[in-house]
Amino acid sequence: MAVSPGNEAHLSAFATEAVGRDGARRTLYLHTSPEFAAKKLLAAGESRIFDFARVFRNREHGPLHALEFTMLEWYRAREPYAVVMDDCLALLRLAADAAGAKTFSYGGRACDPRAEADRMTVADAFTYHAGIDLMATLKDDGEGDASALATRARRSGIDVSGDDNWADIFSKVLVARVEPRLGVERPLILYEYPRCEAALARATPNDPRVAERFELYACGVELANGFGELTDPEEQRVRFEAEMNEKERVYGERYPIDEDFLAALAKMPDAAGVALGFDRLAMLAAGARALDDVLWTPSP
Repeated sequence: MAVSPGNEAHLSAFATEAVGRDGARRTLYLHTSPEFAAKKLLAAGESRIFDFARVFRNREHGPLHALEFTMLEWYRAREPYAVVMDDCLALLRLAADAAGAKTFSYGGRACDPRAEADRMTVADAFTYHAGIDLMATLKDDGEGDASALATRARRSGIDVSGDDNWADIFSKVLVARVEPRLGVERPLILYEYPRCEAALARATPNDPRVAERFELYACGVELANGFGELTDPEEQRVRFEAEMNEKERVYGERYPIDEDFLAALAKMPDAAGVALGFDRLAMLAAGARALDDVLWTPSP
């Protein structure tokens, strides 16, 4: 349980109520990730840590989603995020060996988990798979120009609504045109997300419009989401507030900000971290059809 379950606009949590001995009540949340707690430990001096955690995400249930699932999350202090990319690829090979699987398969797509991974920036993926110049829709401060992206998305055959903002359109293109083509035949690392799509990642040194965020794909399935971690508490507060404003716009609610977490960021060393969906990895290694097929106790 946590004071805040996280401050990303489209992550929804389960709230609960803690009752003290005196009968006083306060709202706490089941964590959507062990990230905040892990970073507090990094600030306290730990340097290489992992958590094999049960996590809880509301509004999520389907072939690739569960309300309660297992996340393997780990951090390396004072190491670049390319190192945790390599960690992820080693885990793919380990999972294949453990399951005796020559290939992973899902939804009619196959992937060799032992093959050398492809690596592609998000901008290149949008150009290659959707014919969209994504960088031309980002302003100098890293914010997205919704009108510019809407025009390009419509030309590419994506249905765009009049009230869609830049993030909405980005997501539509990613889901419809890009993700299904990632990690086919060999694993793929998609990296350098727009900074406005990476609330907890630091900007890249070569272009402040994009951030040190990556995702690992196999068979069109996202398996892991990693960052070169943002450690500036003031910038993090600004990003959290923007995320919660968007959450309130879309869902009519917002979560509190964990002030202890922001205080810890000021003491946290440079670090890289990643969260890997363990059940999804097991699903691919086992050749299962859906996440529920590899969960011991699927959500009711």
